[in-house]
Amino acid sequence: MVVDDGAGIAEPDRERIFERFTRLDAARSRDRGGTGLGLAIISDVVHTHSGTIIVGQSPIGGARFELRLPLADTS
Repeated sequence: MVVDDGAGIAEPDRERIFERFTRLDAARSRDRGGTGLGLAIISDVVHTHSGTIIVGQSPIGGARFELRLPLADTS
């Protein structure tokens, strides 16, 4: 689990942030870095490994990301 104390992510945007090229902050430019691919890549990797990733509100006011991956089958 990762939490921050930033502005958070509005509930209507919580699924959209995992789409490619989505950047919620209009002030961010590609010249300063960030293509909107990071969370899309994370989501693809997590789902490829049968995991889940969800975003919610942090108890300290920002965003909370919870990632779950299944245990490896060692048999």
